[in-house]
Amino acid sequence: MKILFIGGSGIISRAVAQQTLAAGHELWLLNRGQHRPVAGARTLTADINDPVAARAALSGHEWDVVVQWIAFVPADIRRDLELFRDRTRQYIFISSASIYQKPPRPPYLITESTPRENPHWDYSRNKIACELELEAARRETRFPYTIIRPSLTYGDDQIPLVLNSWTKPWTAIDRLRRGAPLIIPGDGSSLWTITHNSDLAAGLVGLFGHPQAIGEAFHITSDEALPWNRFFEIAAEAAGVTAPSFVHIASDFIIACVPAVEGTLLGDKAVSAVFDNSKLKRLVPGFAAKTRFAEGIRRTITWFDADPPRQQVDAEMNARWDKLIAAYQRGLAQAQAAFESLR
Repeated sequence: MKILFIGGSGIISRAVAQQTLAAGHELWLLNRGQHRPVAGARTLTADINDPVAARAALSGHEWDVVVQWIAFVPADIRRDLELFRDRTRQYIFISSASIYQKPPRPPYLITESTPRENPHWDYSRNKIACELELEAARRETRFPYTIIRPSLTYGDDQIPLVLNSWTKPWTAIDRLRRGAPLIIPGDGSSLWTITHNSDLAAGLVGLFGHPQAIGEAFHITSDEALPWNRFFEIAAEAAGVTAPSFVHIASDFIIACVPAVEGTLLGDKAVSAVFDNSKLKRLVPGFAAKTRFAEGIRRTITWFDADPPRQQVDAEMNARWDKLIAAYQRGLAQAQAAFESLR
């Protein structure tokens, strides 16, 4: 099949590109040419937000599958509808599993029919609005969309711990190895799901060109659900830290001090998220997430350790979390003192 990626330089898309090529597909990338090209892929150089340049780059091409990695607001979808309405047999929009209802209501197991409702995160609400645009286009013009909803996904160059720096993920391991505490939101008992990019890639490539995927949404996640406490412990073990320092702080306290993290906490990672992948498995019978977190995070830390310049530390985030921990410990000491007479 002839496949087009719009974008394609991220943690997930790089893994999908590798498996797309390994499956024998013809892969093209549409981007501004600012990232290292994917070996084996062909590149069309244009800014997708420049309709004249994009149309010129796409001229003469039709696609079996278009995968849109970098659409975040409904205007992006409306732009793509104009560009690809008659150019592709399947348009795959990368949405987000954070669109699912927050806080969750029973049943706890998340399926693709779990309500879409996230009052805490603009990012998620915009992804919901994008999905609604595609659904309307399907009703009106039979536009052949498929929606993919990844949850927290990582690869060799990402350490997916909540509140870690996304751009300098070594920050968490640096703190562990030098004995600085890592913050775990709440009591750390919330069940969560972290997926390796190679596993998500296997599921997504399996949906390429699948007629039963048209007009449908799928999340693609690991089946391994662990409490946040265990994810942090496993990361410490992989880093060779035998006595890690963790501090549990309530999410509302964290957000009161650092309001910018409301989305990633109350809108995503502070609440339990366990996914039912049976819909995907019905269409991709061989799909199974093979990389357990203990294996994947060992590979990630080995990748960072192999080249020390990769071990960049986010000094600003370090200072922020140190300040937050100090504020929490002061408040805890004051509260304990206030209640001393009642003991």
